[in-house]
Amino acid sequence: MKNIRRIFLSAAVLCAFGAAQAQAAGKLSVYHWFEYIPQELLDKFAAEHDVEVTMDTYDSNEAMLASLKAGKLGSYDVAVPGDYMVKILIEEGMLDSFTRSEMSNFDNIAPEWADVSFDPGRKHSIPYQWGSTSFSVNRDHYDGDINTLSLVFDPPAELSGKINVLDSQAELLALASIYLGIPQCTSDREELRRLNALVQAAKPHWASFGSDVAKDVLVSGDVSVGMIWSGFSAKAREEGAPIQYAFPREGYIVWMDNVALLKDAPNRENAIKFMNFLLEPENAAAVTNFAQYTDGVSGTGSYHSDAVRNSPESNPPASPTGSFVEVCSQEVQEVYDEIWTQLRQ
Repeated sequence: MKNIRRIFLSAAVLCAFGAAQAQAAGKLSVYHWFEYIPQELLDKFAAEHDVEVTMDTYDSNEAMLASLKAGKLGSYDVAVPGDYMVKILIEEGMLDSFTRSEMSNFDNIAPEWADVSFDPGRKHSIPYQWGSTSFSVNRDHYDGDINTLSLVFDPPAELSGKINVLDSQAELLALASIYLGIPQCTSDREELRRLNALVQAAKPHWASFGSDVAKDVLVSGDVSVGMIWSGFSAKAREEGAPIQYAFPREGYIVWMDNVALLKDAPNRENAIKFMNFLLEPENAAAVTNFAQYTDGVSGTGSYHSDAVRNSPESNPPASPTGSFVEVCSQEVQEVYDEIWTQLRQ
């Protein structure tokens, strides 16, 4: 797996008397996306609850799932899966459940995110951030129409070889399906052949598959088009990239990331405290101001920065609308895996 980093945060020094017991109760192990939570917020939680926090990071939902399946389940207390991955983790029996009464801030969840299809009644997860997945274009390199997925899948000659796509099977194949106008997770063999033909033909136009470098290659100008998450695009603009975020007429992806309680969490009590902490409006807004997406907590608006309020990435047009990534049947997922394996060779 790529880009695994571990961050240690030390709370107050424990006194010698009863130290072993205190240390056992005062830990939290987080499995998180890279560059997705401010250090200051982790420090704040560590200080408020006298907890030592460790955090490992990943760069895709699929990488996180593979790691948990490979033996990491039971090592972490919480993870931050996307909407479709929450559903998969529930189906795989990899999440613990909690009750509303365990979190005093549960009612702070925004009404539209309180009862979601991927976690009905919010029994396993809380909302973290939501945004979109599309692509950004360097306007110094290309001044044509950017609101079409053809720039990724059938680009003009001047963009060929200057495109980065996310190393994310679900999102890339979902965007390809949207471009073709076929249903996500289609079981129609002809449509699956068309999907495979599209991405295999597009591959020579792509310079790289990179999730953790998606922002950096746009800032450096190494690519002209970059598939990217909306908040990462906003950060790239802040760092000086002359880019514009596209809302393709064919459609794009919307998503909700969630803090999920993992099965066999070694520090379940502290995991619940951490989730409750993230439902405080001020704390949820701190994540939004750092990551530049949108939180799923009521009462955060007054804490948001002007950059977040005015971000073009966070203010999409009325049309087109975005689509969530769907969870495929096992039969279709096996075909998707074959397509992806060939694509990444």
